[in-house]
Amino acid sequence: MPKKSSVTPSETAAPETTEVSFEAAYRELEQIVARLEQGDLPLEQAIELHTRGQQLASLCATQLDHAELKVKKLESGD
Repeated sequence: MPKKSSVTPSETAAPETTEVSFEAAYRELEQIVARLEQGDLPLEQAIELHTRGQQLASLCATQLDHAELKVKKLESGD
């Protein structure tokens, strides 16, 4: 019997990721990756988790880009 995921499709279906902190998004992304790597998910659930993972990865990248810009501004004295 497949092990239950700590990340359920209903949790991953939320399109709102803009108010998620980087740390929370990264933790959820790690959970999704671990779950997908187990390889025992039904196809539909794997697709849902992959989609959510893509959203979270994009969010993390955007937040890192913004943080980098802030650091550069601080370093340049603007």
